[in-house]
Amino acid sequence: MLKLITILVDNDSWILPYAHKLIDELEMLGISVYLCQNQDEVMIGDVCFILGCTNIVSNDNLSKNKYNLVVHESALPQGKGFAPMSWQIIEGKKEIVVSLIEAADEVDAGYIWLQETINLNGTELHDEWRELQGECSINICLKFVLQHGNITPIKQEGDSSFYKRRYPKDSELDINKKIAEQFNLLRVVDNESYPAYFIVNGTRYNLKISKCE
Repeated sequence: MLKLITILVDNDSWILPYAHKLIDELEMLGISVYLCQNQDEVMIGDVCFILGCTNIVSNDNLSKNKYNLVVHESALPQGKGFAPMSWQIIEGKKEIVVSLIEAADEVDAGYIWLQETINLNGTELHDEWRELQGECSINICLKFVLQHGNITPIKQEGDSSFYKRRYPKDSELDINKKIAEQFNLLRVVDNESYPAYFIVNGTRYNLKISKCE
C-alpha cells in the first residue's frame, strides 16, 4: 500500500488545477499527499509524480522515492521533448498516446509503466484539449496507484524522435495560406499567452479564436 506521495510541479503550469484534483482523489484513498513547486522540497516517500516540470530532477531528489513518474503525451520513444500534445495536433493526429514513464537520466527515456489514449474529433480548441489532457494525467496516475503491484514496466524500443520547445513565434499564421491549411495551428494557440498572429507590411495583428455557441 502506498502511503506517501509527492506531486511536483516546478512552475506555474496549466497542470496545477489538475494536480489539486489528483490530490483530492488520492486523499480519498487514505494516502498522504504533498504538492511542491521546488524539487528540493520533495518528500521521502513512495511515489513522486512529476507533472509539467521544466527542470530535470536531480538524482538526490529522485532517490527520495521508490517511483518517480513522468506523464508524457506521446507514443514513446516517438515524440520525446517539448509540447508533444500541441505538435501532434498540428500534425493532424486524432489519437494521442499518453505514457506514464519512470524518470531517467536521459529526457523521456525511462521505462513505460502505463499508456492511455486521448481521442480527439478534430474540433477541439486549446482549452478543450487541455482539459482532456489534464483529466487523462489524473487518471493514469490514479491507475498506477491502484494497480502498480500488478504492472510490469517495459523498456522503450524503436527509433526516437524529438519535438522542439514551442515559442510565441510558433503561433504565426501565413497570410498566403488558406485557413483550412492552418486550422490545426489555430487549435493549439492560447488567446492570451501565445495568440495566433500574422504580419502584413511589417505590422503584427493578433487573431483570437473561439467557438460560437
